[in-house]
Amino acid sequence: MNRDAQATQQRLIDAAADEFAAYGIAGARVDRIAAAAKSNKAQIYHYFGSKDQLFDAVMNDVVTRTAGNVPINVDDLAEYAGQLFDAYEDDPRIARLATWYRLERPGEPDQLEVLSDTIRDELQQIRRAQKTGTLPTRYRPADLLNLVLHMTFLWAFVFPELRGQFAKTTRPHRRRVLTDAVKALLISDMPSSSDTDS
Repeated sequence: MNRDAQATQQRLIDAAADEFAAYGIAGARVDRIAAAAKSNKAQIYHYFGSKDQLFDAVMNDVVTRTAGNVPINVDDLAEYAGQLFDAYEDDPRIARLATWYRLERPGEPDQLEVLSDTIRDELQQIRRAQKTGTLPTRYRPADLLNLVLHMTFLWAFVFPELRGQFAKTTRPHRRRVLTDAVKALLISDMPSSSDTDS
């Protein structure tokens, strides 16, 4: 693929990320995406096939960049969470796109290969770290990863009724609350969640 085609595709993906973050898949309009990218609808269908496939391309781009810039660090999960927080603060579209993905694509697992591969790799690293004692075994790997990932979105998902309480908080404060909470998760001298299951 030549550079012009690659540049056009990336412009379309960037414009689509803005549109999907604002309106979701159902509400997004291909003509607005084309106009924002200084392109046309025919090129969208030529390169991506459909609006849904364009959304997949956006998510692949976001996941690839985020996972590449912030790989999991099982030696310091709190800092890993902090770096994800930084990525979401720097690009608020990420949290919105993740929300639309969960809302509008609730079906079968493994819909996005890059996301499935990333999660499998992260779970494998957590399992190894638990076996070596780097991470406590209080939570199953999937539970621990799910907790950490959802906590990184904490500030993006504040209820409107609570926003006034946090209106004047600083970014360092929000980051510290997150990393402190993740550190608290990793205290190993507490009963396992499996011990308290009824």
